[in-house]
Amino acid sequence: MDSRDVARAALEIAMTPTREDEAALKKELSAKEIAATAVDYGGEFSVSLQKVVERAVVAARREQVISSSHQEEGAVAGAAREALVQVMPKALGLNVGGKVGIALGGEHIAVAVFFGIGLLHLNEVAVGLGHRAI
Repeated sequence: MDSRDVARAALEIAMTPTREDEAALKKELSAKEIAATAVDYGGEFSVSLQKVVERAVVAARREQVISSSHQEEGAVAGAAREALVQVMPKALGLNVGGKVGIALGGEHIAVAVFFGIGLLHLNEVAVGLGHRAI
């Protein structure tokens, strides 16, 4: 398993449209020895960066994707921040809504954000991806 497999898993779970699809994908990924989870997020982008990172770490711990070790929590936080920086140019000052996907396989952890960005129905779509090795 390499970092591309884990990154693909994080992107796929972040883009699942329903909780049922998410649960089915988790089972499929588990058979490939990849642990994954996702968490929804919505709000004003610039004031919510810290909240998104915190939600990613909490979701990964709660769903037992990672242990509560300092290294694994730090890896999720760093990868989440990296993913958010990638969508920042489009999202700064606007509202975002979507999902954060987290996947762990072997020594690789990836966090993907899949957000609609904008006002009312005039949404742009952005994807960001961060990776860390544990």
